Amino acid sequence: MNEKELILKAMQEAGVPLNAGKIAELTGLDRKAVDKAMAAMKKDGSIVSPVRCKWEPAQ
Repeated sequence: MNEKELILKAMQEAGVPLNAGKIAELTGLDRKAVDKAMAAMKKDGSIVSPVRCKWEPAQ
């Protein structure tokens, strides 16, 4: 599983919007790797921000 898949899986399992720090904690990935993957995911529209600084999978 790549970083993006791990991040999406953690978000779906949590069921609530998460910040990058919490995602790093849940996935075991390095925070910098999470930030980099999330930046790409924001650009391609696979994650959205319902609340400032928190993210969830796009519907």
